[in-house]
Amino acid sequence: MDFTKINESAKSYEKDMTAFLRELVKIPGESSGEEGHINRIAQEMKKVGFDKVEIDPQGNILGYMGTGKTLIAFDAHIDTVGIGNIKNWNFDPYEGYETETEIGGRGTSDQLGGIVSSVYGAKIMKDLGLLSDKYTVLVVGSVQEEDCDGLCWQYIINEDKVRPDFVISTEPTDGGIYRGQRGRMEIRVDVKGISCHGSAPERGDNAIYKMADILQNVRSLNENDAEDGTEIKGLVKMLQEKYNKEYKEARFLGRGTVTASEIFFTSPSRCAVADSCAVSLDRRMTVGETWESCLEEIRALPAVKKYGEDVKVSMYCYDRPSWKGCVYPIECYFPTWVIPEEHPVTKALEESYKGLFGTERIGADVTAEMRKSRPLTDKWTFSTNGVSIMGRNGIPCIGFGPGAEAQAHAPNEKTWKQDLVTCAAVYAAVPTLYCK
Repeated sequence: MDFTKINESAKSYEKDMTAFLRELVKIPGESSGEEGHINRIAQEMKKVGFDKVEIDPQGNILGYMGTGKTLIAFDAHIDTVGIGNIKNWNFDPYEGYETETEIGGRGTSDQLGGIVSSVYGAKIMKDLGLLSDKYTVLVVGSVQEEDCDGLCWQYIINEDKVRPDFVISTEPTDGGIYRGQRGRMEIRVDVKGISCHGSAPERGDNAIYKMADILQNVRSLNENDAEDGTEIKGLVKMLQEKYNKEYKEARFLGRGTVTASEIFFTSPSRCAVADSCAVSLDRRMTVGETWESCLEEIRALPAVKKYGEDVKVSMYCYDRPSWKGCVYPIECYFPTWVIPEEHPVTKALEESYKGLFGTERIGADVTAEMRKSRPLTDKWTFSTNGVSIMGRNGIPCIGFGPGAEAQAHAPNEKTWKQDLVTCAAVYAAVPTLYCK
């Protein structure tokens, strides 16, 4: 493989990739509103010579290049979050900006840059004759990830009947190769009470006070140690062999966490005792934790057991229609996943990167020092479509994508042109190295 030619080809497409990304930024595309992004991506795929371009009934776009037996996929979710408080932006988030090295705008790092680099990575394969009868490349622009990560791939796998040999997630990785992430789930706790006049609260049963007890237990679950004398052992326990046979990978991904994220109540008036209270819990899970274990952990808290049948612990469900009107209900459970260090997919991506760029992370000058201080192969802090690809369905998944995690969902979001070029080059080399 001529790595020099691949690098030269990727560099030659920097202006094309920049223009493509800037045009995507100008089109608002939040979850369930991605039609404009999908249509623009379809246009680019056809322009650069994809063999087949499809939009499935959910609204995901699937572009195929090649005719080989092994299907290798690149995933980029093409929805974005909203802009938040516009006063926190120094520029128009949809007009964006461009300098010699940067591109600014909503979605540049999270994660429209990923679809740009993967489309042009496939074009480089075609230009340089890297496509062979051994593999077919599939570039996916997936929808609704920001609302419900992994929902799109549940549909692609189960309804489109598409099951790749492996998937490269193009979420931002700060120049590194990411082989896993903590999972997450959305838990709801409901507490019943009895209302009465606020002038005599002893006549009622205040649901907010009950919830206050439960929330203190939830806080302890997140913050406590795991010593033998600790009543509510903290989630840190999963990093110990005593509690978790998969503790080594748990230490790699990091401990789980839990926090209250929303609170709701009902009451006849502001001068009455609350007759119900509910909270949402954001639960991040490490290796060895499951949705069943996480729900049981909350149900086992002393305050939850104290209030007995007045407390209900459940998991949220997502059923929002896609931009095409497709409703595909799913539990709000996003499993932990990690691909082994020695897996052939891990090795193929590392070989591709090292053949092109060496053993350290690279990036624009403003990012280089920070990136070089981190290991080349690491993990994400946030959640990705890998929760479905590998977490639910066991398809090997690994991450390498343009941009920075810290830019995700932030005002003044930006990415770097160097990252677009770097990723396109790596993507172009991986399939041949994997299938050699």
